[in-house]
Amino acid sequence: MIPLILLPVIIPLATFILLLFFRRSLVINQTVTILSAFIQFVVGFMILISVAGDGILVSQPGNWPAPFGITFVADLFSAIMLILAGLISLVISIYSVSAFGKDFQKGIYYPLISILMMGVNGAFVTGDVFNLYVWFEVMIISSFVLLTLGGTKAQMYGGLKYMTMNLISSMVFLTGLGLLYGQTGTLNIADLALKMRTLESSPLITTIAMLFFIAFGIKAALFPFFFWLPASYHTTPVTITALFSGLMTKVGIYAMIRFFTMIFVHDQQFWQPLFLTIGGLTMVVGVLTAASQYDLRRILSFHIISQIGYMVFGLGLFTISGVAGAIYFLAHNIVAKTNTFLMAGIINRIKGTFDLKALGGIYRTYPFISLLMFIPIMSLAGVPPLSGFFGKLLLIIAGFESKQWWITGVAVAVSLFTLFSMIKIWNEGFWKKTPDEDVPAAKKSVPFTMVLPVVILALLTVVMGIAAEPIIRISTAAASQMINPDEYIQAVLGR
Repeated sequence: MIPLILLPVIIPLATFILLLFFRRSLVINQTVTILSAFIQFVVGFMILISVAGDGILVSQPGNWPAPFGITFVADLFSAIMLILAGLISLVISIYSVSAFGKDFQKGIYYPLISILMMGVNGAFVTGDVFNLYVWFEVMIISSFVLLTLGGTKAQMYGGLKYMTMNLISSMVFLTGLGLLYGQTGTLNIADLALKMRTLESSPLITTIAMLFFIAFGIKAALFPFFFWLPASYHTTPVTITALFSGLMTKVGIYAMIRFFTMIFVHDQQFWQPLFLTIGGLTMVVGVLTAASQYDLRRILSFHIISQIGYMVFGLGLFTISGVAGAIYFLAHNIVAKTNTFLMAGIINRIKGTFDLKALGGIYRTYPFISLLMFIPIMSLAGVPPLSGFFGKLLLIIAGFESKQWWITGVAVAVSLFTLFSMIKIWNEGFWKKTPDEDVPAAKKSVPFTMVLPVVILALLTVVMGIAAEPIIRISTAAASQMINPDEYIQAVLGR
């Protein structure tokens, strides 16, 4: 029997292989991809229930004992991310049915989504640093092809920047990986967590940690490595951008949280100010740049950067409450940010533009569609009782508890600027009169397969706010498992 923990990798791989035999059958591609995503979503919940009830899941394919063989591990943090990855894959697959023309969907589009999800899920359940590198490479290759699918000049230009920065990230990652193995003789995460406890802080350990920080920082679009994201994300179809915004940078943050709570725990006097400073700069630069934009996709892209800063802020506190706030905020942002990009696609469908100056009057013509946009943008701004409010509240409380006054003040100020950007989107796109108000226009219909995903995500944003307490408890338990990794080490190594 296949272990439950291997299914998040096996299912998308099997889906990819199956779709290769039916590349010209659009109905089979759509149906199989949606069904596969739904199964991945359910499996994520099954893993969460198993971990919460029976403890951390571990599998050693080939029966090689850790730390010598390939290890798959799922703790609470991994399970949360698997659920979110399955959800985003599901809504993107449904949305794609009507978002693209038939010619675009035929061929490799759906197989590429499956391969991308295999890489994402693999990164969440790997218990080995080298295999994390392998899953990163799977994601890079598939995401680059998705980014440039269509072959326009803008896509190729954006894809070149995307690929260049990710290749640099991979080289830095591989360098750090080699030095880490040379220093410890292992790449198993549990074994590293155990052995690093016995090593004293040294310039070499700090250098290795810095290499991983840079590698993950590039993938997560942290300051000052963020410029590739707004230069590439707005060039591809918005459905693909929604997929990337929900998952790609979040895998980088996931890895950063994992490594700097379990492995690189030395010299907090150096790392804490660095994380807090980089987090603050990422928040500020992202939100200020977003405020100056009028292209909806670029506004949302810069806000990806800004809100990554909040997650780094939570990690930089190096407390259970801070990391729990980062995990909750991460989950909220995956849901709300994906939804805003999907809504941008609907707006472009009914209005034919992403330019806020050319938009207007959407609320009067499409009140339900407007409500579906209002929910995620207000959640991103931190308006209660939506999920974004509790995400920011947790981080602010953790900041005050740690007496980190300046970065907590920055987080509050950035939240106000985020509210300004979201109100700008609402006023310009939905509330003001259309520039050609006197010219009557036919009301365009929005397909059900495009509306259903945004309804699901909007409802989830509301539920995550109203029922925040159980999610906060799970986030806190996940943070405790990483800050105190004894349970993880015992599950993997048996000691």
